[in-house]
Amino acid sequence: MNVEELVPAIRSGDLARLTKIPGVGRKTAERMVVELKDKLESVTVEAEKPTPSSPAGVEADVKSALLNLGYDERAVDSILADARRGAGSANFEKLLRVSLAALSAPRASG
Repeated sequence: MNVEELVPAIRSGDLARLTKIPGVGRKTAERMVVELKDKLESVTVEAEKPTPSSPAGVEADVKSALLNLGYDERAVDSILADARRGAGSANFEKLLRVSLAALSAPRASG
């Protein structure tokens, strides 16, 4: 459940919705409502953004994804520099796709 669904569910005391979260039973949902309802009154829920707002954030996310896939950090840094020139850095999916293609391409030894 994302924040845009969670906050209104807690504010309204929607136990049925809260118990759909894996690992949350009725008692836990009731406790969440009791303990968090007043604290969430001042919280405003912003619309979810599909990508981070800055190109540096997108690039950092792509680097993190590639490192988590087991690629070497030096190779990732090098490929990201090339991919940024070719794909731009505003779109996570495009930058990741170009980077993965470059990392998985056979390299000439020498």
